[in-house]
Amino acid sequence: MRPSVLTLRLIAAWTVLGLAASIWPWLQMLWVGMGVLFILVALGDLFTLPGKHRLSVERDLPGRFALGVKATLTLTLRHSLGRSLKVLVHDGLPPAATADSLPWQIEWPSQEHLSLSYEAHFTRRGLHIFTAAHLLVHSQLGLWQRLYRVGPTSETRCYPNYEPVVRFALLATANREEQMGIVKRRRSGATLDFHQLREYQDGDVLSRVDWKATSRRQVLVSREYEEQRNQSIILVPDCGRRMRAMDGELTQFDHCLNAMLLIAYIALRQGDEVGVTGFGGSQRWLKPVKGSAAMPTLLNHLYDYETTTEPSDFIEAAERVMGLQKRRALIILLTNLRTEDTSHLARAVALLQKRHLVLVATLREAEIETRIDQPITHLHDALSYGALCHYQQQREHLLHSLRTNRIVTVDETAQNLPIALANRYLDLKAAGRI
Repeated sequence: MRPSVLTLRLIAAWTVLGLAASIWPWLQMLWVGMGVLFILVALGDLFTLPGKHRLSVERDLPGRFALGVKATLTLTLRHSLGRSLKVLVHDGLPPAATADSLPWQIEWPSQEHLSLSYEAHFTRRGLHIFTAAHLLVHSQLGLWQRLYRVGPTSETRCYPNYEPVVRFALLATANREEQMGIVKRRRSGATLDFHQLREYQDGDVLSRVDWKATSRRQVLVSREYEEQRNQSIILVPDCGRRMRAMDGELTQFDHCLNAMLLIAYIALRQGDEVGVTGFGGSQRWLKPVKGSAAMPTLLNHLYDYETTTEPSDFIEAAERVMGLQKRRALIILLTNLRTEDTSHLARAVALLQKRHLVLVATLREAEIETRIDQPITHLHDALSYGALCHYQQQREHLLHSLRTNRIVTVDETAQNLPIALANRYLDLKAAGRI
């Protein structure tokens, strides 16, 4: 409870009157009378503040949020007083939530419920808790204010923004993969599994024609094949401190997470199974799951992955993957390569290659490319340009050494990484290398 601005102004006016009374004694009786009257009125107004039990707040919020995407929440306010209330309302938002329309200054009608809706979005993934709403209620004459914390504590989850995955699903359903930039690959015949018979189509090779079925139906019939299923994909994201850097509105780790969701969705649709284990401070393990229904399992496992301040130990990650995954798999290592990684990464990949196929997906900072393209007008610009070119040359040398050792790599910016990684996966599957 605290005095309102109106009360402070009245006290200030009464103080000025007291100063005047010290100069003109005939004002003293007026000053005393005004003081007594103000105290009585203020005490009476104090008792008009409602008890907490007469206020109630209910919150309606989505069960899940998408990172950076606004969602609507609704507060329903009720009170049992016989008069309206002047209230300042603010919801108990988690630290990672932002709502531009809060707080509200409202007139709360007598004995009526009031519904207030607002939009909020989260800037960090994970489990978040809404605490009780904050109600700053004014007394009837406006001399006092009291802060109430009313309402339930609510939990919600913020997931990665997997809208691109949903868009891919819609496009794939309409056979419009080319709009996503994902190209279907024909795999070599030795790795094809028979799927079904269908009528001959222009472009079908004669070796695919089933002559027995053709003679029975008196129409050309082709054999249709599908890619081998039940192969294992293990996603190994780098959760170390290097992935904390921002790239646009998201961290580099969040960009890699979006790429992981897309590749996981495609792999599950292909009939493969997908597992996840992190390194660099996060060592959680999700055993490979399969089927389109496994996507919620992956989301629930990945939604609260966070980067740490620990360094990225590639050798430790490789040893852990070898211990967890006994069956041959495609290991997709997602990181942001540095020039100092050369020896450690080579040893880690060599260990993994004893049993698995390894794909190193590295995120290339778009900011570096942007700064290299800027005009040079001062010595400082020239020095910066030289340093950036040297960094890029060392990085290219590292990638070249990986490719020389027959290590599959994907080096793309955050915008292009998901599609590039998906196409590389389909290439490997078409070639029968997984």
